Amino acid sequence: MSLKRHLFNEDLGIGGVSTHMRPRALNDDLHTETMILNMGPAHPATHGTARIAVELSGEEIIDAAVEVGYLHRGFEKMCETVDYNQVIPYTDRLNYVSPIINNVGWSLAVEKLLGVEVPKRAQYIRVILSEISRICDHLTCLGASAMELGAFTAFLYLVEAREYLWDLVEEVTGARLTISYTRVGGLKHDLTADFAEKMHEAFKGVRFHLDNSDRLLSRNRIFLDRMCDVAVVSKEKAFSYGLTGPILRASGGDFDIRKANPYSSYEDFDFEVPLGTKGDNYDRFNVRFEEMKQSMSICEQAIANLPDGPISIDDPHVVLEDKDEVYKSIDGMINHFELVIRGVEPPAGEVYMSVEGGNGEVGFYVVSDGSGKPYRCRVRPPSYIHMGIIKEMLLGHSIADVVPTFGMINMIGGECDR
Repeated sequence: MSLKRHLFNEDLGIGGVSTHMRPRALNDDLHTETMILNMGPAHPATHGTARIAVELSGEEIIDAAVEVGYLHRGFEKMCETVDYNQVIPYTDRLNYVSPIINNVGWSLAVEKLLGVEVPKRAQYIRVILSEISRICDHLTCLGASAMELGAFTAFLYLVEAREYLWDLVEEVTGARLTISYTRVGGLKHDLTADFAEKMHEAFKGVRFHLDNSDRLLSRNRIFLDRMCDVAVVSKEKAFSYGLTGPILRASGGDFDIRKANPYSSYEDFDFEVPLGTKGDNYDRFNVRFEEMKQSMSICEQAIANLPDGPISIDDPHVVLEDKDEVYKSIDGMINHFELVIRGVEPPAGEVYMSVEGGNGEVGFYVVSDGSGKPYRCRVRPPSYIHMGIIKEMLLGHSIADVVPTFGMINMIGGECDR
């Protein structure tokens, strides 16, 4: 009898030995029964609403079933009921750890529909805050994963490093988590006057804590034993499962949208794409670790060469006019009224736009019927794609390997929303 039948057609409660489970002979003299164990959907190590039901022979995982879908928000259908700018707060909640990247991806998709490109300064600022957001995502992933393996000091170091960056994000956007910073055609507002100085100071703190964590973990015998040669995924298998981001690159897959299909002037910056060799949990940890260093380098290049100029396109049918124009000019008042009431109205058509998110390719497929609301919206979220390979990663490993493996997948529940 298959595991799937047991999990979905029989009530096994919260796990434990079941008399319905098939006997599994260990040798000629002894046989035992397998056990079903539920991890999640309310489990500290699942980092959200996901359930992994494993079938165990002793401590070895011989079968697994992965369930997502406990978070029912209907993101894509909600997007079809509001105007294009009102979708931006929804994108924050896809991946709430690196929301700015989602803001940028959505804005670029709508701008592609409109056939417009934001000014160079806005592109650079989008890059700076996207890379800061990527670092925050990786710090959260690595810190939580270290803590779940008992390295609580490393967790404190990495979370404190994240705090430096969240302070930066809060100063610019006014929020720490769900920030809604971009606008179709530009940005909510410019960087603060002393942003560059504060960013350099924050990066000093981040690098200090990364060095401390590196000394604690990277050559730690216990950490190596728990991470090395666990959940190995070959490059060929990673591509066949549609994996992207750090998980693909840990398996040696040299694909990064910022290099393969540059957007927001990423072609202006010099950075490396870290690659792994084995495709195990240790490679996934190290790829994210090295990516943070590259992201800080990108930010420093961007701030050093930040262009002057506006942060939004000059089109009253796309971007709200200044309040002075609204209050003092009849044209300004009419343009403001029409944009607020009707929203941005791209021509009829369809586009797909993808960006490099913290976990991989974040893509937005948008269909316009010429009105101020998306006719159809579809999201390509990396976490939803990556959940498909977890079963294969776990088979043959120990129950203790579920936690670090799931941590290196870095599943975000909002992205699995369907």
